[in-house]
Amino acid sequence: MNAIPFPSHWPSINGYNYPMAKLKSPKNKGDGYERELAAYLNATVLPPLTASRAPLSGGGMSFNGAGQADLIGTPGLHVEAKRVERLEVYKSLDQAERSVTNRNCPETPVVISRRNNTKTGDSIVILRLDGFLTYYLAWLKSMGLPHI
Repeated sequence: MNAIPFPSHWPSINGYNYPMAKLKSPKNKGDGYERELAAYLNATVLPPLTASRAPLSGGGMSFNGAGQADLIGTPGLHVEAKRVERLEVYKSLDQAERSVTNRNCPETPVVISRRNNTKTGDSIVILRLDGFLTYYLAWLKSMGLPHI
């Protein structure tokens, strides 16, 4: 029986060549998180959202040259999705804010992030305090609670 030729970059262990594990690229990991996040929002928000991954998100640019949100179909929010182990909070939020400014849109910039091996529902949401207060005051009003 003829031996099967293996590429020379495969590691050899006890005379057997094994393929290297295929690592998931950061781009694929980010794209997958954007789809996962859109599906989670669609399944949990009422009335149902129609959120989806934005075309060319993850480093792409929109036609007018300004960066775009990673998710579309999230009214009032400009979502920057990050699936990283070490989130650069201010850099990520600055990216979302620049995009909102460049596009001159009224949405609130937010960063939604999770680490590996974390459930989607345990993702963290980051926004500026003034942005948070806008939503908090609206919630207080909807509950009929007075605010100062």
